[in-house]
Amino acid sequence: MTAMNKQAALEEARRVVGYIESEELSEADKQAIHDDSIRNFNENVNPGWLEYRKSVSNDAAFIEWTDSEEHFEDLHGTKFIDCLGGFGIYTCGHRNPAILKTVKCQLDKYALHSQELVDPLRGYLAHILAQITPGDLQYCFFTNGGAEAVEMALKLARLATGGRWYISTVGAFHGKSMGAISMGGKGAYREDYIPMIQQVQHVEYGNIDAMEAAIKNLQTVGEKVAGVIIEPIQGEAGVVIPPKGYLKAVREVCDKYGVAMIADEIQTGMGRTGTMWRCEYEDVTPDIMTYGKAFGGGVMPITGIIARPKMWVEKLIDNPWILGSPTFGGNPLACSAAISTIKYMLENDIPGQCAEKGDYIMAGLEKIKNKYPTVLKAYRGAGLLICMEFPEAEVGYKVTKGLFERHVMTAGTLVNAKTVRIEPPAVLTKETMDEVLAKLEESIADAKAEFNL
Repeated sequence: MTAMNKQAALEEARRVVGYIESEELSEADKQAIHDDSIRNFNENVNPGWLEYRKSVSNDAAFIEWTDSEEHFEDLHGTKFIDCLGGFGIYTCGHRNPAILKTVKCQLDKYALHSQELVDPLRGYLAHILAQITPGDLQYCFFTNGGAEAVEMALKLARLATGGRWYISTVGAFHGKSMGAISMGGKGAYREDYIPMIQQVQHVEYGNIDAMEAAIKNLQTVGEKVAGVIIEPIQGEAGVVIPPKGYLKAVREVCDKYGVAMIADEIQTGMGRTGTMWRCEYEDVTPDIMTYGKAFGGGVMPITGIIARPKMWVEKLIDNPWILGSPTFGGNPLACSAAISTIKYMLENDIPGQCAEKGDYIMAGLEKIKNKYPTVLKAYRGAGLLICMEFPEAEVGYKVTKGLFERHVMTAGTLVNAKTVRIEPPAVLTKETMDEVLAKLEESIADAKAEFNL
């Protein structure tokens, strides 16, 4: 165990600030950062993290140092095409110049807020968000991470309905805080934390009859259901797209039984799936909608919820902080990034670009699948939320490693690589997409040879 040593901490902090503020690093600096990173992760973060990263590369310590638009670079300036997009963060690209400019200008004014005076950017963002979300969604609450947004949605459903039970789905992913993981639909994420929120039932995703039966049975025995939480497309489960009409049917069931419909659009929203919000695809207005990931433009972390007026009950108006009081939620820097992101997305039709470029990539995947059907078993997607399916995880790992060796970043889902996501920035050019598809085909050919498929 490291003993407290303030002088050593000061010297280390000065050294690291020097690296950050340096225009150019020496080779000795680069080697020091590399070696420090391995030691720091093993001793002060989690030794398992570097082991886990070996699913990407035999060298687990590639050090990310700079980024721009379609790419990120390591310490030595090696460029990688980003086809993972931070699991959906970088829809507008890395360090989008327009969004970065807005945030820098706000930083020169004030960064955080006093907590007591009126912060105008929070109000502006809430107003603009109400204008680009479906139906009568109106009242916003801003948070910092996706799981925190889900927690607020779950609490609001209870406040507004008086219910106590939740309906979620098998395979669902809503984050890993205690409430959010209670809604999660994968045992590996939940088992170590049981018992958690007990009043949750999981039903088969895409099966509206199972959902209605669960709500009806609970209410028949005197239990009141607060909310149904649903991903319009299950992301972490492997880009599972429900049958057409499912979301509309969920809306109808929720209306029938007086249950709040919570749409988790943290990954599917902000243009990723080809419309600004996936629930637009079926012309559905949820009672509460969560958003995040790309909401801060890949520059600042900001998430939150937006709800219909009927959910904003008197108790919330009488005590605005009963829902939550995150110190940094909706801070000026994050709000400036989100406002600039919405501006950029509307000016450049990012949802349309996601739809068009997603179709282009999936057309390329169809050709590869036809050529290598024993390796690429299936693909599916909406916009630039795309998934490839392989015969087993080891084959997927081989393909992702092959892509990484060719300087393309992808990743599996549900902590394995039987299904591998393609979730790139919408700013990807046609030339870059062609390059990715060519490198993917090479990696799949290598997997076919190695596994004798």
